[in-house]
Amino acid sequence: MTRRRWSLTAAVLLLTLMPVTGCVTVHGERAFVPAVTKAEAAKALDRFTRLNNDAKRSYDPAVLAKAETGALGAMDHATMTARHKNHPEGNPAAVPLTLTDAHYLIPEQRGWPKWFAADALSNASGTSRWLLLFQRSAVGDPWKVSYLSVVPADQMPTFVLDHDGHAEPVPLDDSGLLVEPGRLSAAYTSYLQTGTAATLAFADGPQTSQVRRQRRKDASTSAAVTEYADQPVDAGEFPPVGLRTTDGGAVVFFASRHQSRLTTPGKPLNVDDPETKALMTGTPRNSVTLVRVAEQAVTVPPANDAQGKVVFLSRLQSLVSAKGA
Repeated sequence: MTRRRWSLTAAVLLLTLMPVTGCVTVHGERAFVPAVTKAEAAKALDRFTRLNNDAKRSYDPAVLAKAETGALGAMDHATMTARHKNHPEGNPAAVPLTLTDAHYLIPEQRGWPKWFAADALSNASGTSRWLLLFQRSAVGDPWKVSYLSVVPADQMPTFVLDHDGHAEPVPLDDSGLLVEPGRLSAAYTSYLQTGTAATLAFADGPQTSQVRRQRRKDASTSAAVTEYADQPVDAGEFPPVGLRTTDGGAVVFFASRHQSRLTTPGKPLNVDDPETKALMTGTPRNSVTLVRVAEQAVTVPPANDAQGKVVFLSRLQSLVSAKGA
């Protein structure tokens, strides 16, 4: 499902211990420390909201780039670029985003990048809640949102918290999960392409079996042919992130890339969508190739759960490029 909404995160905790005899600084790149304090996390969320509203009014990709990175940044940058091209005056009547009732999932971490999640109620999504994944790569960098998931309130998992209230991060490998977080993008795109090797890992639903059925239906008609290609996203580009849940599984955020090529043999091709046209390179005579980036949040059961399946909590997809030929 192509997303037609966009959203548009201070310092990593440096613990200074000051005994009577002097001062010792615990560095975030070496010590095992919380990624951020709750007060700093709240400031990051406020900054994200402010920049989000500024960008919604101006349609300025440069403002957006101050608030977002990773998969969400790639998706929204393209949307913002298209809207700015079509409406250089911006959107002064944009409804401001508000995020309330925020809770923070802050892991203890060593090294960089560091990240944390915010769970908040958004005025843009009814009773559903937003899970925003903030990250940064150095102590002097601002917090930016790399993943956004919209989760119905009654489907929000319960996360593991230690005695100090810190969330438990999940490693990309050796996680004890049915599918390793570092393999989810490859497993999902393989499933969409073949429906064989990875089929057993994913529960049926709108983002899995229904996608494959719809593709088979749309693949070829008397007037057009549509071809699909799904690609995993390199972990270094849009790295997956996981948080342990109380059922022994985890919520994992990951990204993927999806390409579709529509061809109308011997017939002219009309592109009507204004945002697609704004991103178009080349001339769409008989074919258009669309590239989309998607961000997913899924629940992954433990590997010893014989009946367990990967279940989608949220999936947002957006066009990032279009090429005509």
